Amino acid sequence: MSGLLLAVAAGIVGGVMNALAGGGTFATLPALIALGLPANIANATSNVALLPGAGTSAWAYRDELGPVAGLSVRLLGAITFAFGLVGSMLLVLTPTRTFDLLIPWLLLFAFAVMVFGKRAADWLHARVTIGRPTLLVTQAFLGIYGGYFGGGVGLITTAVYGLLANIRPRELFAIRTLMLAMANLAAAFVFIGFAMVWWWACLPMLAGSILGGWLGALLGKRLSPAMVRAWTLLVTGAITIVFFVRAYGG
Repeated sequence: MSGLLLAVAAGIVGGVMNALAGGGTFATLPALIALGLPANIANATSNVALLPGAGTSAWAYRDELGPVAGLSVRLLGAITFAFGLVGSMLLVLTPTRTFDLLIPWLLLFAFAVMVFGKRAADWLHARVTIGRPTLLVTQAFLGIYGGYFGGGVGLITTAVYGLLANIRPRELFAIRTLMLAMANLAAAFVFIGFAMVWWWACLPMLAGSILGGWLGALLGKRLSPAMVRAWTLLVTGAITIVFFVRAYGG
């Protein structure tokens, strides 16, 4: 029973985080590993568990969807889905121990993007203008990353769109959440097909993520960007440290 409650609670927190700024995996992945799942299985299970919550949030934000730098939502979504399939297949081929060693660095990357993304965007836009082809290529890499790991992909998408399209974070809630859902959906097909989802842990977490996604969308319309940023940095920083200790602490 305690394990089920942990899964539900982690799903709620993960759903809220994805709706606000991304990074829901920072809540769900540690919980699943604590429940005894191998790291790659935990990542696949987390991906599927967070999918309905991401879909709930995307639906709540549907009225705010619009083109990014002149590129349609459908085009960006199709690219994300296609390359999400590629990324998830890469995870299937990655040995568990290798993934254990990669996780801290993937989390650190997501954390660094969150810390420095806005300043990098301001610096870049003061000097150069980047066109649509670059955004399309970058969207493909976001799809691969989202399908492979997904941790912080919402944060990274926010930073990338700020860099390449000069869009502020609050304006990205809708499109970022939809792209997260597309990457999760693509990966879910692969992970379920290869039997990498442990359903006894996934289903209660999935239920929690739906509630969390809905609550997060409501909060996102009321909280200040500073509060969202502070909360996200606190959680992602702490979890990143924990995973470095776990992988390299001997």
